Amino acid sequence: MSGLTDVSSNVRARGWKGYTALILGWQVTASICFYSIYAVTPFVRNEYGVSATYIGVMMTALMTGYTLCLLPVGSIIDRYGEALVLSVGLLGLGVAAVVLTMAPSYPVLLVCVFVLGAFYATAMPGTNTAVFNAIPQERLNFSMGIKQVGVTAGSGISALVIPWFGATRFGWEAGFILAGAIALLVAVGFWIAYDEGGPSETDDDGGIRGHLANVEYAILTVAGFFLGAGLFTTTGYTILYVDEVVGAGVVFAGITLAAAQVAGSTGRIAFGWLADRLSGSLTTSTLAILIAQAGASVVLFVAVTVVDSPVVALVLFSLLGFVILGFTGIYYSCIGSLVSSDGIASATAGGQLALNSGALFAPPAFGYLVDSIGYGAAWSLLALSSLVALGLLIVLYRRNS
Repeated sequence: MSGLTDVSSNVRARGWKGYTALILGWQVTASICFYSIYAVTPFVRNEYGVSATYIGVMMTALMTGYTLCLLPVGSIIDRYGEALVLSVGLLGLGVAAVVLTMAPSYPVLLVCVFVLGAFYATAMPGTNTAVFNAIPQERLNFSMGIKQVGVTAGSGISALVIPWFGATRFGWEAGFILAGAIALLVAVGFWIAYDEGGPSETDDDGGIRGHLANVEYAILTVAGFFLGAGLFTTTGYTILYVDEVVGAGVVFAGITLAAAQVAGSTGRIAFGWLADRLSGSLTTSTLAILIAQAGASVVLFVAVTVVDSPVVALVLFSLLGFVILGFTGIYYSCIGSLVSSDGIASATAGGQLALNSGALFAPPAFGYLVDSIGYGAAWSLLALSSLVALGLLIVLYRRNS
């Protein structure tokens, strides 16, 4: 027994760099499992014979499982600590990823996707708590930024790996099985190496209701709903659009989505750097950037409706990814500027719920428009959604300037 203890002690993460790498590894692995659902859409459509609308329903099932479990998972982390919850969460993601490859029918697939989304709910509250508990104050923001890149990195990896496997004789199922196996190994490694900071002693019950009484917070979260609609729907339908309409093939379509995700990661870092250097308060500087991002999204959502070549698609979706996939860090900084320091956790939970809620409704509506009218109308819906967010952000900016 003492030998096992010695081995465990030797592989513990040490220093802020070690903990950052460990948390980043967890986030990348979890995001690969989660975002593989978006990357597998062309193969699900062919194998199960479903329409674009039902592809949207599948994404809604994923986001429903994720959204419903966010607040309960936060309470569990407060009680039992993040090490156990993150390890179990990643283990559950891996098992769900493997099991869904054996789904005999579309309804069973939906159940598996829902469960996978539920386990991903451990990601944001768990990894954020880990950063706050394990990283010293002077390195906290830098470490948090690196961790957040793990979301888009995992998504980008899945966008490359799943279509590649799907185009080979192994099939898309092999990609999910590989992701599940890696998740199992990382879950065990995380449990051994992470030195938990301990359960939280705070209680945020009812906190979100209190924040919603703040008009400015309420306006920002409503804007988040409309921005979230664009974020998750873009991720879900890029591969289908580039494959089916542009005619670039599923592998190039996967490369396009990966490029958009890389651009999104770059945007999160670049816009954060810019916000630190703008004059004015944190609220006005972050709102100014959000306004620019929402405005650019409106233009780019309209522009993708006239894509006529794979190269143009790659460029436009990369630019779109830079703004619509790169706004989340600025969004949460703006939320933090509108609430007291002891209410940031519950406020950010509400902000994530707003983003997820947009993802629950937009993908099926997008898919319905694709089936009934065409992709032009569907992308125009996202342009309109971004335009509504832009108007709300301008109202909020004028209240604070």
